[in-house]
Amino acid sequence: MASFRPPLLTCEPVLAEASHLLRRHGCATDPLLALSERRVLKVAFTLEAELTSIRELMRRYRDQPMSLADGCLVRLAELQEQSRIWTLDSDFRIYRRRGRLVIPTLMPSGD
Repeated sequence: MASFRPPLLTCEPVLAEASHLLRRHGCATDPLLALSERRVLKVAFTLEAELTSIRELMRRYRDQPMSLADGCLVRLAELQEQSRIWTLDSDFRIYRRRGRLVIPTLMPSGD
């Protein structure tokens, strides 16, 4: 993570999901929130502004386990053409931006 240049763009549902996962594993959420406060993480759009597009994505992938956070990240990848998604979620190998374009990702190989 030290090699990434801030701000790293995200959305509220991703922060909520990350907070939930941290708590479930007995970790504090304060460091995550501190990243937002220090502007290392930046909320790039509001759900309200992108709701129609995100609903369309979630309908398109209704046979996949696309969460609201996933839909927001796919939409963010559509809005930020040069972006890469940093994720542990292998579903991003399936999702496409603009219906057909592979979403560049950074994720562990699982090896």
